[in-house]
Amino acid sequence: MATVSFKVLLASLPRGEPLSTAALHARGLSAFRASALARSGWLVHLARGVYMLPGDTLTRDGSLAFLSQQMHGLHVGSKTALAWRGVRQTIAFREHLSLWGHAPRRLPEWFTQRFPARYQATQLFDDALPKAFGLQPLPAGDPRVLVSVPERAMLELLSDVGKVQSLAEARDLVENLSGLRESVLDELLGHTTRIKVVRMAATLASGMKLPWAALASRHDERIGGGARWVAVGRTGERLDLRRR
Repeated sequence: MATVSFKVLLASLPRGEPLSTAALHARGLSAFRASALARSGWLVHLARGVYMLPGDTLTRDGSLAFLSQQMHGLHVGSKTALAWRGVRQTIAFREHLSLWGHAPRRLPEWFTQRFPARYQATQLFDDALPKAFGLQPLPAGDPRVLVSVPERAMLELLSDVGKVQSLAEARDLVENLSGLRESVLDELLGHTTRIKVVRMAATLASGMKLPWAALASRHDERIGGGARWVAVGRTGERLDLRRR
């Protein structure tokens, strides 16, 4: 492809997000030619098979949309999802993204250098729950970027307690959650396999007399695990959860 033809192609390439060799190939640019253009400065090489336009600035959502095509089930979850949906305690100087997915993967350096993030593939739910249940784009956001709805984000947050999340902050965030849909929460809790998550939801809801306390207690009885559940998390915080 001649340089003049590539200049014409530039007009059709998306801004603010990386370009894969597959996307370039779909526009008639071979992987060999893309590599040559990167060497001559017409493209910027980010990683194997990944480029960006010179002078472009990668956006958070454009980069997440790109990664969602590479990482099965990638979505914004836990505390980040709650913050994006308007529930937060403090405003961080620099946002640290909580990302979830279906399979263990390492986030690429080109992404984490621009957008600090933590990724996990913790399986909270059984296989009977549809993979995309409780995942939706933000009303005014990029439709390709899925974000946990408040009910799912809350359970992800509770899963993080003792790992990267303090119980005190989790309690405050749960207390500030209003308008949770009991039908959605009931469906999610019905497929939750982690005793800690269900027990913590029931304990917090009962202690704060939240509207969905009876629902959470019913699922706590369902999942079992004894009258008392005790663990020490990675943060050193002791979790002592008793059935109400």
